[in-house]
Amino acid sequence: MDTFDTLLLGESPALLSLLRSARMAAKTDVTLLLSGESGTGKEVLAKSIHKESLRKDKPFIAINCAALPETLAESELFGHRKGSFTGASEHTIGRIKAAEGGTLFLDEVGELPLAVQAKLLRFLESSECHALGESHAVKVNTRIIAATNRDLHEDVKSGQFRKDLFYRLNIVPLQLPALRERHGDIEKLISHFTAQLARQHGLDATRYSVPAIEQLQRYDWPGNVRELRNFC
Repeated sequence: MDTFDTLLLGESPALLSLLRSARMAAKTDVTLLLSGESGTGKEVLAKSIHKESLRKDKPFIAINCAALPETLAESELFGHRKGSFTGASEHTIGRIKAAEGGTLFLDEVGELPLAVQAKLLRFLESSECHALGESHAVKVNTRIIAATNRDLHEDVKSGQFRKDLFYRLNIVPLQLPALRERHGDIEKLISHFTAQLARQHGLDATRYSVPAIEQLQRYDWPGNVRELRNFC
């Protein structure tokens, strides 16, 4: 049993197909683009890939690009020197440099401003990280795993996402299946989360009747695995 089996539970064909590809990708340094609906487990998959890679002993840093203020996105990723802009009271290395040797997970990468997308493309092509206020760039060995729940093909067409960056990220695309495509996994996931949460809170694990499980399997779970865990 590896990290994938521990963190991504299930035996549905859709999940097993994804995990076969993810296991192969984990052994390389290739840039990955994870796509799927909200709550399908993109960050869990990214962590699993990192833990099964040669970078497993180095940092795994996750950042939600949608939560970055547009004015600070470049600084958060690439860092800045003290005094390089109003409010820059100290030197910051940025998330790319902080994850050196390891993996940087860019969740909701489609939310990055176009100017920052251009700088990210430069990093992916040359491994050069240029902090704000610095006179030169430095080489940084950080693997990028990006994720989105948006249709980046449509964003490219509308001009909201750079075409060249899309193809640079989309070297190995991994599509996480929605939970409604994994109904055979629902009972196993419910048992796992219920037992896990019972231990966490010092409670007896809830038992589910056969009709209850059947009812839960008929539900579409629009919030996916996150919604199912919250239900448990």
